[in-house]
Amino acid sequence: QVQLVESGGGLVQPGGSLRLSCAASGSTFSIYTMCWYRQAPGKQRESVAVISSSTIYADSVKGRFTISRDNAKNTVFLQMNSLKPEDTAVYYCNAGIRTTTAPRAANYWGQGSQVTVSS
Repeated sequence: QVQLVESGGGLVQPGGSLRLSCAASGSTFSIYTMCWYRQAPGKQRESVAVISSSTIYADSVKGRFTISRDNAKNTVFLQMNSLKPEDTAVYYCNAGIRTTTAPRAANYWGQGSQVTVSS
């Protein structure tokens, strides 16, 4: 069994910063691509940042958000700076993980973290 547990969401003023964390636990064997998505009220879930051998960012967050990972701790981070009200959303981490008992990787999601940017 694999779990992705997120932490770090909250309320912040415009221009502020937050750091999200997502830790994978359980019978992980290999963790491949790790991503952050977000979903604002009334909108579709969208990709924010991806990290594998390189990083990819949505245009809306380039230069403000940074994705990183600690492979020793099976953790992915999203550092969010210069936050704007339009960044308000539930943020989800996602990872491709192969467990010790599975022949191939599967997609796993975190529980979601609310990020609210408001004065």
